[in-house]
Amino acid sequence: MLESDPSSVIHAVLCRAGLARPDARPAASPLSGGVSSDIWKVELADRVVCVKRALAKLKVEADWRAPLERSAFEAAFLETAGRIVPGAVPALLHYDRIAGALVMPYLDPAHHRLWKAELASGRAEPAVAAAVGARLVRLHRATAIDARIAARFATDAIFHAIRLEPYFLATGRRHPDLAPALERLVRRTAGTKLALVHGDVSPKNILVGPDGPVLLDAECAWYGDPAFDLAFCLNHLFLKCVWVPAAAQGFLACFDALLEAYMEGVIWEPRGSLEARVAALLPGLLLARVDGKSPVEYLTEEAQKDLVRRFARSFLSAPARTLAPLRAAWALEVGG
Repeated sequence: MLESDPSSVIHAVLCRAGLARPDARPAASPLSGGVSSDIWKVELADRVVCVKRALAKLKVEADWRAPLERSAFEAAFLETAGRIVPGAVPALLHYDRIAGALVMPYLDPAHHRLWKAELASGRAEPAVAAAVGARLVRLHRATAIDARIAARFATDAIFHAIRLEPYFLATGRRHPDLAPALERLVRRTAGTKLALVHGDVSPKNILVGPDGPVLLDAECAWYGDPAFDLAFCLNHLFLKCVWVPAAAQGFLACFDALLEAYMEGVIWEPRGSLEARVAALLPGLLLARVDGKSPVEYLTEEAQKDLVRRFARSFLSAPARTLAPLRAAWALEVGG
């Protein structure tokens, strides 16, 4: 069966894409790093490509399942974002509806550094963060208040299954006293329809390329609240301060640079309205990354997790309307 033989799946996908011959199976090797998909590097005669196929059950400890049709929306996101900001996402070479697989160019790590690896090494470059913010806001601005894009990415059920439920509702079950606040976040986020959202703007999904940052893994693509993307990425810069304390000051400088570059491009709504939603989402996302279905793997000590819990709980109980109080309080916590 194809399902039990990944190499057969890959070969069939590449043949349908016109990239491989039926009588010549190219060398393929699995790539690591993701929990929601299987990804292979395939060496063809004239190029190297990646083949990505979504999983029904994600590779995490919790029972976390997601609709397979998200692959079609990821393909649509790559097409859409690639037109808006050429180079901001990998080129889509082929989308295979039979296997639910995407074929994209392989981006050589020698020229495309993983931002998460850079941050893990303590290399905090505000210019990189600013470039991420500038590209992200261009994508949001170009798709804001667009009925055609909204209809194409009406993926509310998928976004609920792979973002709102595992991050906020699951966390609320671990912290019942905070469940009402987290449920309010879910309702407001789900009900805000303003722009095309990537849904997983994390350093592990951002390559620092020669022509700017490249966003990977758009399985969560959804027409909804752009504040989610901004909060999601800023949240990771906060968490890196706990992971690599010696670089906390640099990570906070990246936080500032990304936020400033993003906010400069917000024209579809009052900036204060968007910032208020980001400020509400950020503590929920912080808590979710230690007590939700997808905890970050690098915070392994209870003292680290308790720091995040204490901080997140305080701002979920008494929400801020701007990011300044969160930024100042976090700097005191981590010594930045």
